[in-house]
Amino acid sequence: MKGDLFSSEHMVRPATGPGMTVENAKCIRYTVDGEMLARQGAMVAYRGDLAFERRGQGVGGMLKRAVTGEGLPLMTVRGRGEAWFAHEAQNCFVVEVGPGDEFTVNGRNVLCFDATLAYRIATVKGAGIAGGGLFNSVFTGQGRLGLVCEGSPLVIPVTPRDPVYVDTDAVVGWTAGLQTSLHRSQSIGSMLRGGSGEAVQLVLRGEGHVVVRPSEAVPQKAQQH
Repeated sequence: MKGDLFSSEHMVRPATGPGMTVENAKCIRYTVDGEMLARQGAMVAYRGDLAFERRGQGVGGMLKRAVTGEGLPLMTVRGRGEAWFAHEAQNCFVVEVGPGDEFTVNGRNVLCFDATLAYRIATVKGAGIAGGGLFNSVFTGQGRLGLVCEGSPLVIPVTPRDPVYVDTDAVVGWTAGLQTSLHRSQSIGSMLRGGSGEAVQLVLRGEGHVVVRPSEAVPQKAQQH
C-alpha cells in the first residue's frame, strides 16, 4: 500500500522500553510489563498478551464519586504488550511525578498512569459544596501520569507576589504547595443584571504552577459506571 496514510508520519515507532510515551499529539502508547491503570474506554488498540479489567473502587469510593461528581472510572491493564490510549482526539501530555511531589488534576483530564502512583479524590480547599463542589484527583508517589487536554494547555507560574485567578471550568491541575480559595469577581447587583458570565474564579496562591485549558469545559457525556 502507498500514500500519505502509510508514511512515517502516521506509522507507530518501535518500542524503546517499558512504560509510557507520547505516540503522537493525540495518543499515548504504553508498553506494559506487569500492570498499569487507564481511563475506562480509552484503549484504542493493543497487541500482545494483555488483559483489561474494570477497577472497582469499593462502596466508599462509589459513594464519594456519586456525591462529588468527580468521575474517574478506571481499568487495570495487566500482562505484556503494547496498548494505545486516547480520548476524543484531545491533546496528550505526560507528567513525571517524583518523590515528594503532589499533582492535583481534574479527573476529566486523566488518561492513564503508572501503577506506582497513588491517587485520592479530594475537595478543593475553599471550594466545597456551597462554593460549587470542586473535587479533584491528587496524585503522589513516583511514576508517569498521562493527561488529555482540549487544545494546548497554558502553564502559568504562581508566585507569592502574583496569585493566579482561573476559571473553575478551565483549570486542569496544579502542583503542590499552592493554596486555593474562591474569588467572586462580580457584585450581587451585577449578577442579577445578567453579569459577564465570569462570576467566580479559583484563586491559587504560593509557589508553583497551574495548568489551564484554553476553553471552558463542555458538559460531560453520560458515562456507564
